[in-house]
Amino acid sequence: MNNNTSSDNRLYVGGIPYVTTEDDLKALFSQAGNVVSAVIMRDREMNNRSKGFGFVEMSSDAEVQKAIEMFHNSDLEGRQLTVNKARPREERTSR
Repeated sequence: MNNNTSSDNRLYVGGIPYVTTEDDLKALFSQAGNVVSAVIMRDREMNNRSKGFGFVEMSSDAEVQKAIEMFHNSDLEGRQLTVNKARPREERTSR
């Protein structure tokens, strides 16, 4: 298994306050190391409103572990974050 693939360093982040921006998320997780990307999932049918979860990609596995230790079950603006390694993307079937 190749440890340098980006999906290995992706975190699932749940419980994100709806007012949090991707820049806010990136700034928060940069406390644990180099953030490659931060994306908050949005509901296209609800005026692009945050779905309250997203993904953060760190540059190394050590930073992934540090971010989990720092932020899992932590409070962000009154909401409890869930932070763990993201599962590989599953292929979506067409509806």
